[in-house]
Amino acid sequence: MKKSLLKSLPLVICVLATTYACADKSADKAPEKTLNTQHMETQNTSEAADHEKPKETPEKDSKSPQKTTTLALPEKTNNVWEMKPFELPDTQGAKHTLSDWKGKVIMLNFWASWCAPCQFEIPRFVGYQNKYGDKGLQIVGVGLDDVKKLKNVERSLGMNYPTMVISQDEGAALLEKWGNDQQIVPYTVVIAKDGTIVYIHRGGMEDDSFNEYVLPLLEETPNNTVASEK
Repeated sequence: MKKSLLKSLPLVICVLATTYACADKSADKAPEKTLNTQHMETQNTSEAADHEKPKETPEKDSKSPQKTTTLALPEKTNNVWEMKPFELPDTQGAKHTLSDWKGKVIMLNFWASWCAPCQFEIPRFVGYQNKYGDKGLQIVGVGLDDVKKLKNVERSLGMNYPTMVISQDEGAALLEKWGNDQQIVPYTVVIAKDGTIVYIHRGGMEDDSFNEYVLPLLEETPNNTVASEK
């Protein structure tokens, strides 16, 4: 009897070990499938949102710097006066092109009423326009939104510079033309007095960037402008 049991023992151990291994593999595989499904669902939701409106800039991350300089735009020039001009109405209905402010240092700022970082930086821009407008600074907004919503923001934040109006659908193509293929707002293009694009900022622009890239342009003559690249 004892000999029979001893002979059967290795077989029992083998069966138990095989059963445990199979269960262990099944446990490993199940979470992997769930994670992939969740990833797909998140990715599809994100892609759908991209088609609806431009992306709001994410919170600042030291690993993802917001400062960038883009000199190679789709039209293969870094001078706005060599680009095909665009004409848009402002919130009062008057039509404008950038050439209306030719000879000034222009901060072309793309924004929308639903964009929190946009509304956060606007009061700072109002201060810049107040302080440096007589020194040649002209901030020009491009609102990718409904005109009524843009007017509400203008009124509540006391905006002292013009905002040209374009729909979100048409605005996507305009953003891409100005080097913003990621459709991020806010998005600011700094243009020197001679039309040279010297700096592009993705996300909310703060004093350090203004002092580094805009203030020196207000002290330059057009012939002294040099594009900066990082």
